[in-house]
Amino acid sequence: MSRDLRVLVLAGGLSYERDVSLRSGRRVVDALHAAGVQTELRDADVALLPGLRADPPDAVVIALHGATGEDGSLRGVLDLFDMPYVGCDARAARLAWDKPSAKAVLREAGIRTPDWVALPHDRFSELGAVAVLDRIVERLGVPLMVKPAQGGSGLGASVVRSGTELPAAMVGCFAYDSTALVERYVTGADIAVSVVDLGEGPTALPAVEIVPRDGVYDYAARYTAGLTTWHAPARLSPAVAADVAAVAVAAHEALGLRDLSRVDLIVDPDGVPHVLEVNVSPGMTETSLLPLAVAAAGLDLGTVLSGLVERAVRRGI
Repeated sequence: MSRDLRVLVLAGGLSYERDVSLRSGRRVVDALHAAGVQTELRDADVALLPGLRADPPDAVVIALHGATGEDGSLRGVLDLFDMPYVGCDARAARLAWDKPSAKAVLREAGIRTPDWVALPHDRFSELGAVAVLDRIVERLGVPLMVKPAQGGSGLGASVVRSGTELPAAMVGCFAYDSTALVERYVTGADIAVSVVDLGEGPTALPAVEIVPRDGVYDYAARYTAGLTTWHAPARLSPAVAADVAAVAVAAHEALGLRDLSRVDLIVDPDGVPHVLEVNVSPGMTETSLLPLAVAAAGLDLGTVLSGLVERAVRRGI
């Protein structure tokens, strides 16, 4: 590091993903400590802002998942305090957090993403659930993927393989968000590409291939040992791997992101990538995809994170 820095890692929060966030935060703290960076872990609670005012750190690393860490609100507050932080700004976070809006931007940029419809719960009820669901099946076909329009970690997400399964999937989704995103299910390899920018422009790390034991990468498959196998790098041909990397960087740039992101894609049997969503606060746990990609690139997680911290400090807010 060019000078001694003190970093605050924010983790926890009140979202459904609190436990995962705390695991991510501890992993970030350990990695930064190993890189020689003075680091403190703190929850995003009522003591946070008085602490920032009384004893401001040099920079913040956001390891919060769910709305608090990804919807832009916390980033906007950090901006009010002139506090440098790793990751995209509030505007870009809000865009990426709302999956239908992000998909619209990606499609406008010429990036493939599965056809979709977004259904707020109120409209769904007012217009008649049966008629709406029947039309979705007619228009998009099956199988379908149903997931919260805003959310992560696979919570509330399910694959619908017949029209009769769709009502239950919608109910499960609405338990986590007031708007459901229903998109055409694309078969193929489940791929995640982490993008980092250490000052020379966004660069895709080696793609990670995800093979859940039960076929669906849900919350349990993500965070329970033995339920998922990962291949890092992914089992892709050199040409397809290069195409996937280029698409991931293009998605990162189209959404106006900075520093780091994780782009989730499906690579269909013809080798064509389809972007599903983009995460601005990637997980950092022992089973998370960005650390796997960092290791596959032959890099050290602490070195990468400390480089991002330095970049944030130089940039200011």
